[in-house]
Amino acid sequence: MKLQAVLCLALIWVELQNGSCQAIKRKKGTDESNTHSGGKRVRIRQPAPTSRKGKNQSLLTQVLDKGRFLRLGQSTSLTPGKNVELRCKGSKIRWSYPTYLGTFNDSRLSIKHSDKYSQLILTSPSAADTGSYSCWVIVCDGTDCQKDHDRTYTSYIYFTDKDNLFVPSAIHFEIVYLRPDRPAVVPCRVTEPQAKVSLHREVPAEEITSNRTLMTYDPTRGFILQNPSADLQGVFYCKAASKGTPQISTKYQLLYVEVPSGAPFVSLGASPELVRGGDNVNVTCTVLGEPEVDVSFNWSYPGQGQRPVHIQTLWRLVKRGMGHTTRVSQSILAVEDIETIDFGNYICKAKNKHGETIVTTKIVSS
Repeated sequence: MKLQAVLCLALIWVELQNGSCQAIKRKKGTDESNTHSGGKRVRIRQPAPTSRKGKNQSLLTQVLDKGRFLRLGQSTSLTPGKNVELRCKGSKIRWSYPTYLGTFNDSRLSIKHSDKYSQLILTSPSAADTGSYSCWVIVCDGTDCQKDHDRTYTSYIYFTDKDNLFVPSAIHFEIVYLRPDRPAVVPCRVTEPQAKVSLHREVPAEEITSNRTLMTYDPTRGFILQNPSADLQGVFYCKAASKGTPQISTKYQLLYVEVPSGAPFVSLGASPELVRGGDNVNVTCTVLGEPEVDVSFNWSYPGQGQRPVHIQTLWRLVKRGMGHTTRVSQSILAVEDIETIDFGNYICKAKNKHGETIVTTKIVSS
């Protein structure tokens, strides 16, 4: 009996030891599993905010004093007169800036590239430099290089000047064309985004309100007229006020456009119609089109390369009733002392940004 009791106690002791070890192992396994699970959650969760931040965060920065940097938002207000340095990260960077800075090759603007970033410097900025400044990364596949639209960064910079609430323009009297099929913009931009701006007609003197036309104001563009009509023609100006005496913008001539967009509408004719040897003849190619759309002409004629001719090109704006405005462009080919070689087909090719039109007329001997 004693021996049996001893054996039972030994077996119980062994079972207790095994159970204790398994409990320890299970506890250890649980801790390891928690640690692994926690690590997994960290690995999954951590890249997400970093990725979102990298996607939305602008790489366009302004260099401040003492080596500090300021990331630029969609718009920024700066003080005129103080040099501006912008940087954009990347080894292949391109820039855009207000058009006139490039048109006039302004020496105040300089761009430098390095391996890690590109640098734009504008010295002595003024209210006229107010506008959109952008940089973007260029991605190349061999010799084929393209703009990376996902890494394009833009900031509209206001150079706020209390003496120049409106962005100065080199044109003191601008023409704005009104079309029934598209919005028109009266481009009175401001240097102070909080300025209160209104649109006024000169004669009769009145303020144009949104009650009369679907109109909005964007400080980066000007007044946007959504559905312009012929009754909005005339001379207009903008008025701006911001903590002081109101200021007046340049004047704008609003003209209503009659001719729709498209390839040139061409007519061709000779004068006189009846021609004999020795006569002088004018062949006129006429295009009616949009007021601001340029037209180029090209001629083919029988005596080309053998007979001298005189070609004159001109254009003018004309009103065609109900306040509509059309541009008349003409090319006049003059043949003096016409000879047998000059009789035949005269071909005029008129081309604008929308397309090309070819017309033919024939000069025959009477």
